[in-house]
Amino acid sequence: MRFLYTFLFYLALPFIFIRLLWRSFSQPVYRKRWGERLGYYPYTFQQCIWVHAVSVGEVIAAIPLIKALMKAHPDLQMVVTTMTPTGAERVQAAFGDSVKHAYIPYDLTTAMQRFINHMHPVICIIMETELWPNLLAVSQRNKVKIALVNARLSEKSARGYRFIALLTREMLNRIDFIAAHGEVDANRFIALGAPKNRMLVTGNIKFDIELPSDSIQKSSLLRNELGDDRFIWIAASTHEGEEEIILAAHQTLRLTHSHALLILVPRHPARFDAISTLAEQSFVVARRSLHQTCSNETAVYLGDTMGELLLMYGAADVAFVAGSLIPRGGHNMLEPAALAKPILTGPHLFNFAEISELFVRANALIKVTDAHSLATQLDYFIQHSDEQKEMGERAFQVVISNRGALEKQVAGVNALMAN
Repeated sequence: MRFLYTFLFYLALPFIFIRLLWRSFSQPVYRKRWGERLGYYPYTFQQCIWVHAVSVGEVIAAIPLIKALMKAHPDLQMVVTTMTPTGAERVQAAFGDSVKHAYIPYDLTTAMQRFINHMHPVICIIMETELWPNLLAVSQRNKVKIALVNARLSEKSARGYRFIALLTREMLNRIDFIAAHGEVDANRFIALGAPKNRMLVTGNIKFDIELPSDSIQKSSLLRNELGDDRFIWIAASTHEGEEEIILAAHQTLRLTHSHALLILVPRHPARFDAISTLAEQSFVVARRSLHQTCSNETAVYLGDTMGELLLMYGAADVAFVAGSLIPRGGHNMLEPAALAKPILTGPHLFNFAEISELFVRANALIKVTDAHSLATQLDYFIQHSDEQKEMGERAFQVVISNRGALEKQVAGVNALMAN
């Protein structure tokens, strides 16, 4: 099955590069470093620790793990691979030159072997559930230890893996250590063929989020620029089909609270200009990337920069975490929770089912379904500021009470490296 998979991947390769070229017309960064996509790099290392985090969310989750491993193994180069330029930017923002970023090669045997020959990893640490047959096979063939950490497996994903049951079993048997979110995730992995004796339930490393020491100060400065006496809410990581709903809710809210300000942060940089044009049809808009001043007349502040979402969460009173009004599955709600912000989402949270349920049970998250229910809930928070703060505190307590996964996962990885 792996041979057939590889053969089909080779056939698809020209179309994959055509897609990269197409994306580069709106995001020129996609035109760069194509050689890395095939395993060609202008540098080599004698040994390294290799962490694969597919994009921004996985990079953010991996940051405390990477820092802990750098501290434990200062003699080893740290290499972090991603698939996306936004993931690359997040690695650079978090670590600068202390960590080497590389694009992961496409999952072809020869490309993966070239990657191994350049990097010489002693261990491959895969964040969450990014399983690639040739990555795992080539790593094992080169005696690279393999760890799958912060591993989650939804029922939907498990069904998909069952369609390729033989290949899935082969992949899971190549992994030396799996650190699963919870018992449900662990049982799904085991049912698909993962060896039970290599499984450890550790909890979710995302709860061990580290806030930069200056984050509160920087958020306070931004809040002062936006208006200390205004009600400010943020709609974070929005997708196509959500901005119209969010802007309609904001328009309704401003009928009774004309001072309200929306910080709007689209998920993908390629959509920044289009969302600015959309918002400008109804509101006065200030764009952060253009350093535009936010006046009393400004109704929407467009967060069209990278790596500043935490800063903007800190400047807001209430956080709406998007990717949830449409069947996208939601986004990470732990950053606003760690900042003690009350959290609103849409109903589609299947990517964060277990995490969101913890917040729901703690009365620290409220789901809305449309513009009307979103505006109604925001209005409630404006009129009940005490409940707004109490809900934010409950969200913070959920984060505090679920910490500890980082220590277990670092210990598991260190033990694997020592064997």
